[in-house]
Amino acid sequence: MTNLDVVTFGEPMVMFYANHPEPLHAANSFSRALAGAEANVACGISRLDLQVSYITKLGNDSFGKFIIEALNRENVHTNGILFSNSHSTGMLMKSKVLQGDPEVEYFRKNSAASTLSMNDFSKADFTKARHLHATGIPSALSNDCHHFTQNVMNHMKTHGKSVSFDPNLRPSLWKDKKTMVDTVNKLAYLSDQFLPGLSEAQTLTGLTNPKDIADYYLAKGIKTIVIKLGPEGAYYKTGQEEGFVPGYKPNQVIDTVGAGDGFAVGFISSYLEGKSISEAVKRGNAIGALQVMSPGDMDGMPNRKTLEEFMQQQQLENIADLPTRLSQEI
Repeated sequence: MTNLDVVTFGEPMVMFYANHPEPLHAANSFSRALAGAEANVACGISRLDLQVSYITKLGNDSFGKFIIEALNRENVHTNGILFSNSHSTGMLMKSKVLQGDPEVEYFRKNSAASTLSMNDFSKADFTKARHLHATGIPSALSNDCHHFTQNVMNHMKTHGKSVSFDPNLRPSLWKDKKTMVDTVNKLAYLSDQFLPGLSEAQTLTGLTNPKDIADYYLAKGIKTIVIKLGPEGAYYKTGQEEGFVPGYKPNQVIDTVGAGDGFAVGFISSYLEGKSISEAVKRGNAIGALQVMSPGDMDGMPNRKTLEEFMQQQQLENIADLPTRLSQEI
């Protein structure tokens, strides 16, 4: 396996999501799907015809088999996935809502993925790729996973690979806020492209203004900061430029989970294609909007054709709305 575009690692899980809008404890009918932030990104990258590998450890159980088959259907390389006979594969349950965020309950403590350690590290699994995407989630699972994350990020940087990092803060997985902030920030400093949401960045820095937040991380040596602002769009800054890219308007918001992962897919794929930062942010915004229009965590991840059609349609709608907007501004 050579010429990989992206490699990522983390904990994929089996997700059972309710088919009807009601409290999670009252739900009786569920559908099953693959879930996990890094898995979402891997599948999204693959759907855009880039070569991506996913590294993890699964239980030698039916859930693990389901995940492998799901990743293979998405054409994600799974050669680096290990199996454990002593730990099971994690799972989660999610409610269905008509607006706002769904209820989510995780069953992942002591999962196989949480035992991923330096004993499982294979340089070849990572060095074959030209880009690493990492998140803050694995470091919250165990000390072994944290050391694995640190080592992988340092390894890729040492070998001249680019590294993107999404904090993906999960406060419930950390023992306290200070540990979370300190650990995630130190990982962020190892990245080339840092992709936090605004509320996450505010939690990590204590600052409120996107420009101040970007300056804070630029001073730590990160090359590009992109701060996601939800439906409004995203702000970016590098050592040479800064800007704001407005968001795309979803036709209907069905489920907000996975929007940030969709943004990462758009940004990373554009970056690897040599597009400008603003173009990369624009594609990230578009895929984030597509994600919230779908019920599953990765159902909205588009192929090239769907993505281009959505972006073109939005552009046409914006042009059509221009006279109305101008008359309102006069």
